[in-house]
Amino acid sequence: QVQLVESGGGLVQAGGSLRLSCTASGRTFEMYAMGWFRQAPGKERAFVAHISWSFPTTHYADSVKGRFTISRDSAKNTGYLQMNSLKPEDTAVYYCASTPYDSRWGDEDRYNYWGQGTQVTVSS
Repeated sequence: QVQLVESGGGLVQAGGSLRLSCTASGRTFEMYAMGWFRQAPGKERAFVAHISWSFPTTHYADSVKGRFTISRDSAKNTGYLQMNSLKPEDTAVYYCASTPYDSRWGDEDRYNYWGQGTQVTVSS
């Protein structure tokens, strides 16, 4: 199994920044990629960003392109989501997840391990 632990959430004013971290442990060799998803109140969980673990190719949801940056430190088994120019509509619980697959990176069914989530609240 792979265990994922997120950190870095909190309350920030609109226009501010936060950096989320996700540290993996256990059978990390099973991870091909890491993704970030978010779930706002009353909404379904949605894809935010994805990064391949070995080759740092990235993908983003249109709603966060140009504002969020996903990265990873393979030596530390840690992924990051740098969130800038935050908007109230970014308020959600953010989850990191790992996948052993190299396709359909926006499909949460492709991710087999999930963190517990971290709350991000953006005030207007």
